[in-house]
Amino acid sequence: MVVGDMATGVDVVVLGAGPAGYVSAIRAAQLGKEVVIVEANNVGGVCLNAGCIPSKALLTAADRVWKARTAAEMGITAEVTVDLPQMQQWAQSVVDRLVKGVRQLLVGNGVEIVHGSGWFLDDHEVRIEGEYGAKRYAFEQCIIATGGTPAPHPDLPFDGRRVLTPQAAYRLTELPARVAVVDTDYIAVEVATFFGKLGVPVQLLLPDEKFPLPEFDISVRRHLKSYLKKIGIIIEPNVTDPAAAVADEPLVVVSNGIVPNTADLRLDAVNLSPDENGFIPVNARMQTVNPMIFAVGDVTDAAGMADRAMKQGRVAAAVIAGQAAEYAPQAVPKVVWTEPEIAAVGLTATEAESAGYAVQTGHFPLAANGRALMLNGGTGFVSVVAEKESDVLLGATIVAPRAAELISEMTLALEMGATLTDVAETLHLHPGLGEPLMESAEDALGTVVHIMHKK
Repeated sequence: MVVGDMATGVDVVVLGAGPAGYVSAIRAAQLGKEVVIVEANNVGGVCLNAGCIPSKALLTAADRVWKARTAAEMGITAEVTVDLPQMQQWAQSVVDRLVKGVRQLLVGNGVEIVHGSGWFLDDHEVRIEGEYGAKRYAFEQCIIATGGTPAPHPDLPFDGRRVLTPQAAYRLTELPARVAVVDTDYIAVEVATFFGKLGVPVQLLLPDEKFPLPEFDISVRRHLKSYLKKIGIIIEPNVTDPAAAVADEPLVVVSNGIVPNTADLRLDAVNLSPDENGFIPVNARMQTVNPMIFAVGDVTDAAGMADRAMKQGRVAAAVIAGQAAEYAPQAVPKVVWTEPEIAAVGLTATEAESAGYAVQTGHFPLAANGRALMLNGGTGFVSVVAEKESDVLLGATIVAPRAAELISEMTLALEMGATLTDVAETLHLHPGLGEPLMESAEDALGTVVHIMHKK
């Protein structure tokens, strides 16, 4: 008998072991399903191995360097040197620990891990080819979670030497003389932040008439411009020909979104057709047009966000187990690891008014918050938006140290349908960074104490 001639029957095959894939595999196994997960590389996917985790680890390290070099006003002076290879080793140790943890969770929940690349033979069978030959699995349900790869710029193709993906830029072991970063999204801003805090001259090139972080409130963009200038980043707006603009730059980093990894899945074998950008359409239950085949994460255009991908994975597993579940979050937070961090959830005032709401807003500057001043975060703020008649919270924006953690409170508030009064009447520790959340709500209500309320 030739290896691969016989198909092994399982309940669920998960193609891809990134955040969407491994979460769906673990949850399906916890719900009583026999699960096989297929991954050509390390479990954890791009997020854990090359994206979210290493990038944020390196941004944390760069922030330590920046803070040490700018702590003179605190009475602290130090000669700081950067050993980038050692920094990379430390970041990799964080990655390795988490990869090991994910693998242990998969194995501990009874998920079989198969190393290789898989594609469909028909709507109930996949073929896997890997280091140890070929295997076939017959499944009842399949979850596509193969993720995505950085999309090239049409005029600046990645070459692995001078024009790099953000992931490749974070893997450098020698600081460049200078770097140009192309695009306006949060990844571009974070890459610029990483090199800028390490003392590398950076240009941030903005295509056409775009602004950095266009998805955030305009007040964030004003803050961002000041912040980038502070760490030595030069903004070049209205760049109509990026290739010509970076012709003399020794290193160029391009952030241009993602391309879903669907081309090699042979989707025609299961009568699936991706959209014009390669993404797989799904319903709220994460089902494709074939109800036995699910898709989660970046292949569904989840905006490259691991938190959304993991939520989708949980939904797919629940539906497969016969539970009532849908991917319909009321509040989706977004975060940028700048200085201070930027986070938002829900609607901005402009978006709310465009949606037909009569709104009231509140704003609290962190210059009036003791804990923020201790952390040199006094340039930030918290703003809230609520429906005027009901006081129901519609959105919040936070520019503050640890905004990535603070935004969770406002996300929960939106999910629970909280009002400004709910937030304002909740005790927040003093001195703490949570106080501005409360006080921004108080400002909207006209009861704020620690700033002058603008009537």
